[in-house]
Amino acid sequence: MPEQVIELLKEQHEEKPVRELNDLGIRKTERPRLVILGGGFGGLHLIRALRKQDFQVVLIDKQNHHTFQPLLYQVATSGLEADSIAYPLRKPLNAHPDCHFRMVEVTEVVPEKNLVVTNGGTLRYDYLVIATGARTNYFGMKDIERHALPMKSISDAIGIRNRLLRNYEEALLINDPEQKDQLMNVVIAGGGPTGVELAGAIAEFKKYIMPHDYPDLDVKSAKIHLIELTPELLPAMSDEASQKAEEYLRQLSVIIKTNTKIEGYDGRVVRTDAGNIPARVMLWTGGVSGAILPGLGKGLVTKKGRIKANASGRVKGYDNVFAIGDVAQIETKNYPQGHPQLASVAVQQGKFLATNLTRHIKGKELKEFHYINKGTMATVGRKKAVVDMKKWKFHGAAAWLVWLSVHLYSLVGFKNKVVTFINWAWNYFNHDRETRLIIKD
Repeated sequence: MPEQVIELLKEQHEEKPVRELNDLGIRKTERPRLVILGGGFGGLHLIRALRKQDFQVVLIDKQNHHTFQPLLYQVATSGLEADSIAYPLRKPLNAHPDCHFRMVEVTEVVPEKNLVVTNGGTLRYDYLVIATGARTNYFGMKDIERHALPMKSISDAIGIRNRLLRNYEEALLINDPEQKDQLMNVVIAGGGPTGVELAGAIAEFKKYIMPHDYPDLDVKSAKIHLIELTPELLPAMSDEASQKAEEYLRQLSVIIKTNTKIEGYDGRVVRTDAGNIPARVMLWTGGVSGAILPGLGKGLVTKKGRIKANASGRVKGYDNVFAIGDVAQIETKNYPQGHPQLASVAVQQGKFLATNLTRHIKGKELKEFHYINKGTMATVGRKKAVVDMKKWKFHGAAAWLVWLSVHLYSLVGFKNKVVTFINWAWNYFNHDRETRLIIKD
């Protein structure tokens, strides 16, 4: 009998739901409470800029780390380990006297009540900053959403690496040439910077790693297809950069198809208006939309899934709600339709908003955001990159060194910079990638 009672008590304890906490267990202080949704580039640099200001800062994110997304493709192609581009979100909070972090998922915002609803409870705020970033946009194509692989998180990147390496391993065990082609082919949807960099990294893996790791495979039969809807790659960059990137990729035997529309994908064959491509892997970099949360007023979200905000960063119709980064369409004179969804934009908006919030609590007039475009760049591989600056456009080894320097400088955390530099140096001198590991999903 006692054993049965103990078992019953255990079952009751396991079935008891977790109690939701008001304000997520955070005690209200005399400081105005600033709630930041999202620990991406905008949210992180906003917190850093506010470390000496008189706010109670609460950061909310469903992950406990910041991800340096520009280098996700290197995790996906075995160039870097995941922890090289991740940074704990609690660490930068230590510099602030009244800063808190909660790893929960936001389900709704209620601006009329100054309330954020999460899966762990509710949280009141005096000021709210929406910096939730972007999510993959499949443009309503359900079969592609079901079968294609996105690359927005570390788990996505590791999943891509696992799939690519597993497919090569499985190809060794198959005699049927059609199935072998499906396993070894890779299709990349989207010819922007992410798609170009992915294509180049996979092509270099094929060139330098596969002949040694997979001598029993016909490496030449592994085809890499890069598909772009517009007439040229890197459509947001100069014609010179687009042409040079295409030239570099063709040197690496990447098959490029511009002016081509992807119509569907069933996990084995990619259907396009220019013909079908057998492939078990399709990597989707074809577009993003803002990570919108329910609760904002009607008409505040654009067709591209971004929140309308004025030049000060304030969401239209609200006095104490702001938006920055990929999720925000901050309308200015030079960018009436919002700014490009780039890390550099989010960083500048985070720093800018820190100034405006400080001005707001002091009763001063808010300033307007002015984006300083320092240039855009993309790398294709070793000594192959393109850089567009306002008065100078260049490519080749010099552009590649600039790309390496900028990304190394921009990485969050000194340890990450050192580890990444060592990995890059090792890969360069040895034509090797040590992280080609299949890790259980």
